[in-house]
Amino acid sequence: MSHCQPGQAPVQSQLGKNSAPGQSGPVVTAGVASSHIRAPGCPRARVITVSDRSFAGERGDRSGPLLANLLAELGYLVDGPVVVPDDVAAITAELYRSIESEYDLVFTTGGTGVAPRDVTPEATLAVVEREVPGIAELLRSSVAQRVPTSWLSRGIAGTAGHTLVVNLAGSTGAVRDGISALSPLLGHVISQLHGGDHHEA
Repeated sequence: MSHCQPGQAPVQSQLGKNSAPGQSGPVVTAGVASSHIRAPGCPRARVITVSDRSFAGERGDRSGPLLANLLAELGYLVDGPVVVPDDVAAITAELYRSIESEYDLVFTTGGTGVAPRDVTPEATLAVVEREVPGIAELLRSSVAQRVPTSWLSRGIAGTAGHTLVVNLAGSTGAVRDGISALSPLLGHVISQLHGGDHHEA
């Protein structure tokens, strides 16, 4: 798999700026921000923020831009974040759109808890074809000793076609911890989804 110059500082000032609630921000890659970038061979990721308040413009989206930047630093060509409300239909529509656009990775942030409006896992279950429970277990267990409330996250992970969908909680801390835990696995998952061989034991 070719790389998109990981490790360079992504452009932050343009990410999510000048976008109306519910609109996606520009595509971000390491060191570049543009709404028209498409680099052949670069793994592609999309970020979806799920939040009623952010969608309504009552609160700024912090976890989505951070997630996009962290993925860009790993070398992914990132689209978003797009902000949607805590609504199953709205979330599933964006997930289907992402899968149809053949993104390698789709990360959601927000809506994974036990509050009545936390419906991101339900929306994701309606879209994925196969669950990958180990990813969700890793996200919870990797920080449980330090953040006991991580056990309350109902986030899931699964695949649809060649796309991996992962739910992260809606805090910046959860985003940082989640990407830290998953970064060693993502390249292998993408390879597997595109028919790559298993690593030898």
